[in-house]
Amino acid sequence: MKIKGFCFGHFLSSSPITHVSGKSLFSSNSPFIFTSQHFGTKSVANREKMKLELGNIRNLDDAFRSYESISRMRPLPNVKLFTQLLSSVVKLKEYCAAIYIFKDMSCNLRVLVNEYTMNVAINSYCLSKRVDYGFSISGWFFKRGCVPDTFTFNALLKGLFKENKIIEAQGLFRKMVKEELCELNVVTYGTVINGLCKAGNTPMAIEFLRVMEKGRSCKPNTNVYNMVIDSLCKDKMVDSALKLFDEMSEKGIPPDVVTYNALICGLCNLSRWSEAKMLIKKMIDCEILPNVLTFSALIDALCKEGLVDEAKDVLDIMKQQNVNPDVITYNSLMDGYCLQGRMDEARNVFDSLTGMNVTPDIWSYSILINGYCKKMKIDDAMRIFREMPRKGVKPDVTTYNTILQGLFRGGRFSDALEIFDELQAVGLKPDFYTYCNMLDGLCKKGQVERALLLLDALERREVGHFHIAYYNIVMDGLIKAKKLDAARAIFKDLVSKGLEPNAVTYNTMIKGCCQNLLLEEAKDLLLKMEQACLVAK
Repeated sequence: MKIKGFCFGHFLSSSPITHVSGKSLFSSNSPFIFTSQHFGTKSVANREKMKLELGNIRNLDDAFRSYESISRMRPLPNVKLFTQLLSSVVKLKEYCAAIYIFKDMSCNLRVLVNEYTMNVAINSYCLSKRVDYGFSISGWFFKRGCVPDTFTFNALLKGLFKENKIIEAQGLFRKMVKEELCELNVVTYGTVINGLCKAGNTPMAIEFLRVMEKGRSCKPNTNVYNMVIDSLCKDKMVDSALKLFDEMSEKGIPPDVVTYNALICGLCNLSRWSEAKMLIKKMIDCEILPNVLTFSALIDALCKEGLVDEAKDVLDIMKQQNVNPDVITYNSLMDGYCLQGRMDEARNVFDSLTGMNVTPDIWSYSILINGYCKKMKIDDAMRIFREMPRKGVKPDVTTYNTILQGLFRGGRFSDALEIFDELQAVGLKPDFYTYCNMLDGLCKKGQVERALLLLDALERREVGHFHIAYYNIVMDGLIKAKKLDAARAIFKDLVSKGLEPNAVTYNTMIKGCCQNLLLEEAKDLLLKMEQACLVAK
């Protein structure tokens, strides 16, 4: 079906709709299925009571119990009650369940859905990253004598951006404007601007902001400015963000705590402390109270600059202001202590979390493990590592990489190999850093032959994905083992493997040649390195 040049597909088909995991929502073993045997003809008394129940839905079980009760009413209630139920399910972020209920009520129960119900279904599909089905349901509007409204198109725009279909989203927006498919509101522009920012296209987002400013009926609000300011700060364009911040004041658009947080984070990340402090002062003067994000950003930045004691002072002020620190705040402070090698203080912070009603997360454990490994306190690191599963925290590949590197550096070769085997046994996939740690650890232990075997296995397993760093590590290991010829052979084969030698590669080979008094060969490699750099430029 085409309306004003806008194409809608067909939603109803013989094939079952699947949710994002690929399993059918209508298969016989689905937990969401209700067949006719579940629905009696006996009416449920007091529909007003049912409306109250729908307002108190707290989980998916409540939702399906309510749906079963509504479906048993005879005669069936009108669509408003079903729509209220659908909205409650969407609020629970159970989008697949909302889609199932919509399909069942419209196709099996034959409830005459209206534009509100269809909008909820479209929104559910879009949030489930199935915008194609969202467009299909749009075709139902015209079959039922309805017209898609602003909410419909806003949901579709959001769905396209969510699936990173930027060109399609921009095309839909242009069509909405050109063919006046609906009235554009601040949510429409906000959806486009937010989508562009998240896609890394901040300049285009600013263009949309300027278009919005020139319009008469729909001016940007604080939330829209916040999107662009936050994106500029993440792009390290803080000066541009500050100019936009000044524009807000000039235009009478009040900044809020989100605005200030974005700017403070941006300034702190660039070590512009004095400006960050001035902004916090201005924030308080404007009676906008700093929240946990404000303080956490400041604490994290201070810790990264090595100003841990100052960060601790900020934490104390935070508590005095009755702002409760969260696990991110404490993780930043722990990391600061670890960076300075102050492991006792880091451990004290970690141990105090329980008393603060804060649950340590995987980063809390990983920070502490990394700190102990760097101080070569491998036994302490292993104790924390083994404590994680007992506390219900599952180590990830980053945690394994950290402990693996620590074990190799601590000379515990056999333990490191056991950890590598364990990583794979628990179902985790080794990543780039895992293999770098393994190759480096093997070479430093003098196990260059085993490193070569691992490299060969990687070549066969990771076709097209192996990295020059793997070869650099092994070549360096071979040279240290006085096997320059073997290193030369690897170096010569790099291009045939589709890899370009980098500065580390050349430096490794030049060092090997110099150590073996092969100065002419070293000079030749230096010239090749310079030529490669010129070509790269």
